[in-house]
Amino acid sequence: MTEESTLYERLGGYDAVAAVVNNMLPRLMSDEVLGRFWEHRGEDGIDREKQLLIDFLCQCAGGPMYYTGRSMTLTHRGMAISDTDWTRFIGYLTDTLDHFELAATEKNDVLAFIESTKAEVVEA
Repeated sequence: MTEESTLYERLGGYDAVAAVVNNMLPRLMSDEVLGRFWEHRGEDGIDREKQLLIDFLCQCAGGPMYYTGRSMTLTHRGMAISDTDWTRFIGYLTDTLDHFELAATEKNDVLAFIESTKAEVVEA
């Protein structure tokens, strides 16, 4: 990869982003605290949410996907996501990135991007 490579390319493209989402989402869903966000959700809704998340991450990382979902603020409004929830989520994300042995530069770039969305997700 060249220095001009997008984060999407440095991560390994669509399949790599999808693998991270597919690995992390079940972890989040089975968490004793965070699992509440997926309670009473049908399989189809969860599959749609997963695909939107993959598209969002791919587009934001510089990939060719086009995210058609709502803004992060609108998507998470009313969910009562707390700072504690956010910290748990970041722990799972970090564990997932470590599982895939993501290089430090890419890991830091992913974490920095995700942290940049906190204000749109967490309700103070």
